Amino acid sequence: MGHANLPASKRVSSTRQWRILDLVSAAFFGLVFLFFVLVFTPLGDSLAASGRQTLLRSGSDPRQRHRLVAAIELGQQMSVEVCPADMVDHMPCEDPRLNSQLSREMNYYRERHCPPPEDTPLCLVPPPTGYRIPVQWPESLHKIWHDNMPHNKIAERKGHQGWMKLEGPHFIFPGGGTMFPDGAEQYIEKLGQYIPISGGTLRTALDMGCGVASFGGYLLSQNILTMSFAPRDSHKSQIQFAVERGVPALVAMLGTRRLPFPAFGFDLVHCSRCLIPFTAYSKFIIDIEPCIAFIVVNIDATYFIEVDRLLRPGGYVVISGPPVQWPKQDKEWSDLQAVARALCYELIAVDGNTVIWKKPTGDLCFPNQNEFGLELCDDSDDPSYAWYFKLKKCVTKPPLVKGEYAIGTIPKWPERLTAIPPRSTLLKNGADVYEADTKRWVRRVAYYKHSLNIKLGTPAIRNVMDMNALFGGFAAALKSDPVWVMNVVPARKPSTLDVVFDRGLIGVYHDWCEPFSTYPRTYDLIHVAGIESLTKDPASGKRRCNLVDLMVEIDRILRPEGTVVVRDIPEAIDKVARIARAVRWRPTIYDKEPESHGRDKILVATKTFWKL
Repeated sequence: MGHANLPASKRVSSTRQWRILDLVSAAFFGLVFLFFVLVFTPLGDSLAASGRQTLLRSGSDPRQRHRLVAAIELGQQMSVEVCPADMVDHMPCEDPRLNSQLSREMNYYRERHCPPPEDTPLCLVPPPTGYRIPVQWPESLHKIWHDNMPHNKIAERKGHQGWMKLEGPHFIFPGGGTMFPDGAEQYIEKLGQYIPISGGTLRTALDMGCGVASFGGYLLSQNILTMSFAPRDSHKSQIQFAVERGVPALVAMLGTRRLPFPAFGFDLVHCSRCLIPFTAYSKFIIDIEPCIAFIVVNIDATYFIEVDRLLRPGGYVVISGPPVQWPKQDKEWSDLQAVARALCYELIAVDGNTVIWKKPTGDLCFPNQNEFGLELCDDSDDPSYAWYFKLKKCVTKPPLVKGEYAIGTIPKWPERLTAIPPRSTLLKNGADVYEADTKRWVRRVAYYKHSLNIKLGTPAIRNVMDMNALFGGFAAALKSDPVWVMNVVPARKPSTLDVVFDRGLIGVYHDWCEPFSTYPRTYDLIHVAGIESLTKDPASGKRRCNLVDLMVEIDRILRPEGTVVVRDIPEAIDKVARIARAVRWRPTIYDKEPESHGRDKILVATKTFWKL
């Protein structure tokens, strides 16, 4: 009514003014809303952390990074900076923000993809808020601190199947799984009706798509040492929960490459609802919680062939869940049986949704014709070469070695630990070197415990890594301690990992110029003999990477208050000590044990427990 008598021109002007005021007001309230979002919500923290990470990655050019590394090596730079809070679970080679852009075919994007060093933040990964020193073994098998990995997704979605549940400040692990909700112990007892679980016949096992690794955890009571693996997927923290529990585990994916293990290393391969398409792979996948559903587009036995490569003659394959007698998967189940028959596997049992096969021990029973087009690999194929090696659609030949290494003929555990492994004879003077190495590490470990006061043999140390394992002598000398050891054989050094497995130990190939495939804060103790050799090309002796990046990576995978033991010549040890102070370790240098020859010094360092 108030505008009824105004001239038309004034009414238009007034309307324009109100429109301008509306726009100004809307912009003002929008800015206020954005301010509150950025300041008082996690989005603001996330954006800020993302910005800080970008600065860490790009704030210096390669020449500046090189100068910083040189300054730290010389002791001129006193400290390495701390990573942002959103990097508490940082895994450089399994970063979903980067890898999600890669091809989905055969799950290529879930495999290792490492950024170049210049794109990797040179910073120390912090612990999460509320982090505590982990619960000690064996109690840790059943409960861990929630705040050490406050990821509730599995507990919320899989708690009814006995995986884990939240109780007060702890995650509790009842020991169940999707295919064994009543508990791993009962499931293992059922398997024992068909395969020799007890008695030392079986020692090394591989659990594919392991969940929180309850199967591997409960096999330990039978003296079966299980390497559990799963990708960094929608569950985010399966392997992180496994290693926090004190169970051997590794982040890995059966995709386009061989798994980083030697041929014929495992006595038992297990899949409980791992949903690996053993007889087919797809070019398209759909993420369906809690697993991955595959759209099959072609028949291909490549994944079962990889299982065959890893399985020791006379070993057992256990597949529980789809497609074994599973509704609407009759063809997949038929194809799986056909592949096993083509490889001459003996069917031991089909019990409900579980099938058990035994691999032949003698000469390959291999038909000339089969529907999968399977052929033997040619003589040029090294079946134990498995570092960034593409999967092959050919069947691995057994090695030509003197002695027996098949299940039933290889010594039982624990005699297997010290018997001369047949495959050591493939190396020049292999048997003699092996025996000398075993005796050497018995002396060295005794010196570590009694003279250097390293807490081996106590509940304080459970998860152990040997970064340069050779024959696994260091791990073998710990046989009476409540530990498991990840024996790492550098990918560019002589391939001795098959010997490690022959003696009943477990390990992996790795190139230490790249980050390791595990979560931060995995290991209580990390041991390395000859640390500088890990940064050099074995043939030329030229440096391929630097000690600073290597020790920052060691810091990432070491738990707060964890221990690092380094053996090397004095010049290398002095350099390691300078870098150790820059990464907030407390180093002490010792003389070698009196019985040893050479110039070695020993550095023992403790990672300090610092917080943001």
